[in-house]
Amino acid sequence: MLSRTADHLFWMARYTERAENTARMLDVNMQTSMLPQSEQDAEQGWRATLGISELQSAYDHQYGRFHTRDVLDFMVRDPNNPSSILACLTGARENARAVRGTLTTEVWEIQNATWLDMQKRLNSNLLETDPSAFFEWVKYRSHLSRGVTLGTMLKDEAIHFIRLGTFLERADNTARILDVKFHGARDTSKDITQRDFYYWAALLRSVSGFEIYRKVYRDVITPARVAELLMLRGDMPRSLLACMDDVVENLKHIRNDVSADTERFAGKLHAELKFGHIDDIMKAGLHHTLTQFLENIYELGNRVSRDFLVPLAA
Repeated sequence: MLSRTADHLFWMARYTERAENTARMLDVNMQTSMLPQSEQDAEQGWRATLGISELQSAYDHQYGRFHTRDVLDFMVRDPNNPSSILACLTGARENARAVRGTLTTEVWEIQNATWLDMQKRLNSNLLETDPSAFFEWVKYRSHLSRGVTLGTMLKDEAIHFIRLGTFLERADNTARILDVKFHGARDTSKDITQRDFYYWAALLRSVSGFEIYRKVYRDVITPARVAELLMLRGDMPRSLLACMDDVVENLKHIRNDVSADTERFAGKLHAELKFGHIDDIMKAGLHHTLTQFLENIYELGNRVSRDFLVPLAA
């Protein structure tokens, strides 16, 4: 497959996944902001959302001071914010348009229809009157895109590049959410309070993990178990291990003459999660472990670009 074609497929998937992840974070934060809390705590929650995407400084430069409405506008429809939902779904559609001949008609029509429908929704008052409905729509369109892709496309290199982009983006996002939320939590060594319960429950809901946590642990929510679920459980769809399972598997199907080192790098990162233990991670420091993982996943993305795609500009 031509590297430029692979590049468009890879980034189409990453942008679609990124739009969904942004919608998840904003939706959960909207819900938790309605709980009884001080203005300072509410602002801290929104600033943590900006911090997950490393957009705090960009927001401060553009708006100067904090306001919930401005954060939503910045994260949803600001075309100059590369992580805004508008920018992500536009990027996904443009990458899909560039390789229409590689996609099935159904996959292209989903991407195009999503972009067109987004324009209508953003021009209406939906974001102001019912933001949760808008975020649910974004998540639904992402689910629909993945389902149509898996249900209609030939299982050749094209779908492996799409899947690779999806799971690299998802792994990066889960690690960022976990790192920022643990940083923003109260002392995690103490017994969990009612407020803490809602805090950790919100974190789990942002990755569709609340019901899964209840099914796996059948007990109160504890920070260590949240970390274990979102890092080391291969049966949790958005966990780091589950993402790396799929990254390693898809790399096998697209390997070429120069990708052996990249496969080894991914395999090592995968093995650290597969054979890791949460007690060791907590002892070494969760922030340190997640920071290292984020550096490694960024390096892995660069290696994938170097070996298979259009190289990133220096």
